[in-house]
Amino acid sequence: MGSDSVQPFLKYDGKWAIVLGLTSNKGAADFELQSCEDGMLYEKVLKTVSQWGTDENTMFVVGATQADSFTAIRQIIPNHFLLVPGVGAQGGSLKDISEKAMNADCGLLVNVSRDIIFASGGQDFAEAARAKALMYQKEMMEYLK
Repeated sequence: MGSDSVQPFLKYDGKWAIVLGLTSNKGAADFELQSCEDGMLYEKVLKTVSQWGTDENTMFVVGATQADSFTAIRQIIPNHFLLVPGVGAQGGSLKDISEKAMNADCGLLVNVSRDIIFASGGQDFAEAARAKALMYQKEMMEYLK
């Protein structure tokens, strides 16, 4: 998708356009991790799309299992928010993300849904899901200090 698909959404004050940057799944190798003229395709997407909007209206999805790429990503888009799925069940580490992707304002919206919704399949689901969510909240509070 190009600018004609994203730019209309950038016109809404107080709203965000969320664009796919680099996914956690192995399929990232099919396109996102392919080399192009000035780096990887996902890097070109970050550079190009960040020029269409601002760090106040453009957010990028970057999978938590790509923790080693966060340093380079923050060099390209130091102030943009990152929507980060893949913590927990998919193998992403909240610690790694916090150390490598957090900026001065935090800049992260971390999604831990699968680890929480599958915390239990029994009658104790609500309590188990709550406990799992609180565990992640407590861990994140440590990194925010």
